[in-house]
Amino acid sequence: MAKGIGVAGNLVEDIIYPIPRYPQSGELATIGEPIIRSTGGAVCNVIMDLAKLDASLALKAIGVVGEDEGGKLIMDRLAAYPNIDCSQIAFEGRTAFTAVMSDEQTKQRTFFTYPGANDLFSLRHMNWDQLDISLLHVGYILLLGALDQPDPDYGTKMAQLLCQARQQGIETSIDVVSGAGGRFQALVPPALKYTDYCIINELEAEQTTGIPLRAGDALIAANMPDALRMIQDMGVAKWVVVHATEGAFGLDCISGELVQMGSLVLPKGYIKGTVGAGDAFCAGVLYGAYQGKPLKEAIRYGIASAACSLSAEGSTEGMRPLAQALSLYEEYPLR
Repeated sequence: MAKGIGVAGNLVEDIIYPIPRYPQSGELATIGEPIIRSTGGAVCNVIMDLAKLDASLALKAIGVVGEDEGGKLIMDRLAAYPNIDCSQIAFEGRTAFTAVMSDEQTKQRTFFTYPGANDLFSLRHMNWDQLDISLLHVGYILLLGALDQPDPDYGTKMAQLLCQARQQGIETSIDVVSGAGGRFQALVPPALKYTDYCIINELEAEQTTGIPLRAGDALIAANMPDALRMIQDMGVAKWVVVHATEGAFGLDCISGELVQMGSLVLPKGYIKGTVGAGDAFCAGVLYGAYQGKPLKEAIRYGIASAACSLSAEGSTEGMRPLAQALSLYEEYPLR
């Protein structure tokens, strides 16, 4: 019986700086207006997106923030949603923050992050007897210092956490951070052994599997089935989903069904920012999984949610209730 979704891991204060273009090394870039303080990280982004998709959905936020200005911002933003329970957020250290350089020409964003309290989040913060949930999403692997530590029995502490969740009868979901280099092979496969739903982007899938999925600006879609199956072979039990700008690909690990769906062709000027689109896609797929929808329908939720996110500057401001998101999905053609 459905009991709600928990989202654990990164809680971040985002400070977004608009710049005319991203500079070359050694060049000067001028910061414009407005400079925006917002929230980011897997917990803030995914849980607020879920809260907007379904205001009746029971949600629990799990992680660590500092007793400082950034922590207060995060707690205040989460408290604005009556269906988000913040009682499992601990207060230690200094709140993590990210300086986001937002290129006004390309709409791409470059991130400089201070891990802060996120590196303290560990197994001791998981109060299993107080988590009345049926699905736990954890993000991001490679950006949670204590959970990325090795474990002699499970491979990593993250893998141990996911195993403990399953022992509580809770389904598990993971996401990974992009751009962490060669640590993928050491940190991601151990977690996948205890993962029900793996929802990552094509660059993360490429680094996890070693299978080329992008050549410059071109997606190598022909390689995607092999990458999905390799991730399944690493231990994922139910769904492997990989998203990219061009669309999304999924594998139902039980039936063997492969799904490929294009992203929406959005009109010129529609995209205001890209920083939260991946987490929005993840939230849509998670909601589909939680509701017992087929993989293809869950991916449709993900594509619709990502398109909503792209309509606003911040990480979660563009998200809408599910019915409105699906109406947007019907408004524009697919790639």
